Amino acid sequence: MDISYLGHSCFSITINGKILLFDPFITPNPLAKAIKLEKIQADYILISHGHYDHIADAINIAQQTNAKIISNHEICVWLEKQGLSQLIPMNIGGKIKLEFGSVKCVVAIHSSSLPDGTYGGNPMGFVIESPEGNFYYAGDTALTYDMKLIGEYRKIDFAFLPIGDNYTMSADNAIIASEFIDCDYIIGMHFNTFPPITIDTKAAQQRFEISGKKLLIMEIGESISLK
Repeated sequence: MDISYLGHSCFSITINGKILLFDPFITPNPLAKAIKLEKIQADYILISHGHYDHIADAINIAQQTNAKIISNHEICVWLEKQGLSQLIPMNIGGKIKLEFGSVKCVVAIHSSSLPDGTYGGNPMGFVIESPEGNFYYAGDTALTYDMKLIGEYRKIDFAFLPIGDNYTMSADNAIIASEFIDCDYIIGMHFNTFPPITIDTKAAQQRFEISGKKLLIMEIGESISLK
C-alpha cells in the first residue's frame, strides 16, 4: 500500500492497483504549491464533508481523471449539479464493496456546508478494508465514543487522525481515539495549514511515544509504502 501526502487532509493511497484520493485541497493551499494538480491521478475520490478545505479540487480532479466520487448523498447531489456523473452517494453506516476492497462510512462529529453555502449533509469518516490492509480515515471530527465501535468490530492497521485542535480534536484527544480504535500507528492530518491549527508537531509525537504509540508526521509531497 503506497501513501502520498498532498497537504492538509489530502492523501493519495494506492491499493490493489487502484488510487484513492481523500479530501482534495491542494491549489488553494500555499503549503502545497509544489504539488501539480494536472499530475494527480485517481480512480476514486473520497470526500468526508463539504468544507472548502476538503473539496476545493474535487471537481477539477474528477474531470481530468474520470474518477468516481464517494461521499454523502447531499454532496453527491451538489456535485451532480456541477456537471459530474461518476458519483457513489453513501451515508453513515453504509458499506460498499469495490475492486480494491470495501468502504464503510462511520460517524464524524463536525459541521458540513459546501463552498456556495449549500447544506453539506452529515460529515463522516471512512473505514477501508482490503487484502493489503485496513485503515481508518477520520475526516474532521471531535473525539467521539463511537470510535470504540470501530476498534471492537474492525481490525485497523493504521489511521489518519486530525491533530490540529480548534476545529477538530487535538493530538491529546487523538491519543485517546487511537486507544478507542485499538491502533498504535497514526498518521497526522489537519494541522499547520492555517494559524488556528498550528501545533508543535514534535511535542505531539513525544506525547504519542510516551503513550506507546507512533504519530507519523509526513512532509507534503512525501510518499511511503506500508506492507
